[in-house]
Amino acid sequence: MRAWLLAARPKTLTGAAVPVMIGLALAWMDAREFYQPGTFSFVAAALCLLFALIMQVDANFINDFVDYARGTDDRTTRLGPERACTQGWVDTESMKHAIAATTILACLVGLPLVVYGGLEMVLVGMLCVAFCFLYTTHLSYIGLGDVLVLLFFGVVPVTVTYYVQLHEVTLEVVLASLACGLVIDTLLLVNNFRDRDTDREAGKQTLVVRIGAKASLILYLSVGIVACLLGLVFLLHGRWLAFVLPLLYLPFHISTFLTIRRIDHGRELNHCLGNTSRNIFIYGLLLTAGLLLTSIQ
Repeated sequence: MRAWLLAARPKTLTGAAVPVMIGLALAWMDAREFYQPGTFSFVAAALCLLFALIMQVDANFINDFVDYARGTDDRTTRLGPERACTQGWVDTESMKHAIAATTILACLVGLPLVVYGGLEMVLVGMLCVAFCFLYTTHLSYIGLGDVLVLLFFGVVPVTVTYYVQLHEVTLEVVLASLACGLVIDTLLLVNNFRDRDTDREAGKQTLVVRIGAKASLILYLSVGIVACLLGLVFLLHGRWLAFVLPLLYLPFHISTFLTIRRIDHGRELNHCLGNTSRNIFIYGLLLTAGLLLTSIQ
């Protein structure tokens, strides 16, 4: 059980939960302001969150299996946290079965969302499953991982969660989804920054490998700042708490950036990975709190 828990990578689940939290908070705020009472569905909210969490576990299982099968992960050279297949805790056949089970479970959980969001939810679910596989098997190897994070940890979960509730998407929601995707991409950036040498040797052309270490550090710092600046859209609509509270994320983000720059190489960057995951959760909580507090003013 401990091996499977580690394979599920519970620390990464914040990246799945935060976009749904933000989408729900936006929907709750607008439902109270523009719609009749009772518009917001707590059942649909629970289904969105559960689907996102299961898909994240599914993606982690796929990544564990594929990187081991392709030889990208090596027990002796790996810098990141230990992986189940690489360490021999879980054999490849068992991991294949786990991938099939979590994929099916995610589809079963997501299917009832058709009742709330229409048949287009089937297409959304199919895209999520498809890119869950394509990310690890192909797209992360050609430098498109960051684009997928922006889309499937930002734009898609935030806008679809909002759409399921209110059946529309506003500019405010789109900009919030982009901000969310940028914040979550910091996790991938620090992960790929740590692995840049081994990725280069394995032929994995991540964005960090392509642009180099110095530019990657600047990018890490910049995406967090840009995400907060995108919150100006809330200020323009008089929702100042939704802009001001997320600014408290920046000191944590900048502190982690300075630590990454100082360490630069090695397994010590795993500590920065954990801090970045914490920062993402802080951002999600602050923005969610700002939106909910705005709704009750």
